[in-house]
Amino acid sequence: MQLIFRYGFLKWQNVPLSLADWQYCLLVLSTVLIAAGGYVINDIFDQDTDSENKPSKTIIGKAISESMGYNIYVALTVAGVGIGFYLSNVIMKPSFATIFILIASLLYIYATSLKQMLLVGNIIVAFLLSFSVIIIGIFDLYPATYEGNQKEMGVLFSILIDYAVFAFIINFIREITKDLEDVNGDYNQGMHTLPIILGVQRTAKVVFGLSFIPLVILLYYTNAYFAYNNLYVATIYNLLTLVGPLLYFTIKSWTATTKKTFTI
Repeated sequence: MQLIFRYGFLKWQNVPLSLADWQYCLLVLSTVLIAAGGYVINDIFDQDTDSENKPSKTIIGKAISESMGYNIYVALTVAGVGIGFYLSNVIMKPSFATIFILIASLLYIYATSLKQMLLVGNIIVAFLLSFSVIIIGIFDLYPATYEGNQKEMGVLFSILIDYAVFAFIINFIREITKDLEDVNGDYNQGMHTLPIILGVQRTAKVVFGLSFIPLVILLYYTNAYFAYNNLYVATIYNLLTLVGPLLYFTIKSWTATTKKTFTI
């Protein structure tokens, strides 16, 4: 997504960008490394839950020892944050390095405690995923903004925000759906997810209701920005590859009751 956003969109705009191509690739690498570290630490603390919810996909404790898992987590996170420190100094905003530390810290706290709290874990994951969009603007647009191009940069940043908002909504719904999928293992581990508090059927109806939000946003966005400006390829693409699958998801979520259905 970060690569497509830059080379499929930002590079086509007549605006200056702060990072050289190889530096931008480092930003992408930093994002991937910190996210990978987050997955590893999550797997370490989820061993009991994963052994019940998805025994065939469990790696920590089977293919990799727990101590090795910690070493991999530290290596990935330190490398990702280290690159963040370097890039912050490249754009002459050393204080921005705290962003990478905060993201890595949130991922650790999520894995150790936040994910067990009602909706808090879902919101944190959705926020961090959406922030991987916003960070493009922070490092590539903001440092290159000056009085003469402020309006143009503002428009580009607003498009990033739109994308980030959609990413938050769609991933928030996905996180609740994953909780529905893993309800049995989560219940046995004493977690407090929405399906455990409300029940599977009620939560499935909540997901059904929430799924209309991205649908309405997409239809509005497609009509207001794509169809209105005669961007027919973008309009058809949105309807077929985004609205269509989301509509399928909405319909299926109304009747979904089994783990297999929630996985689909």
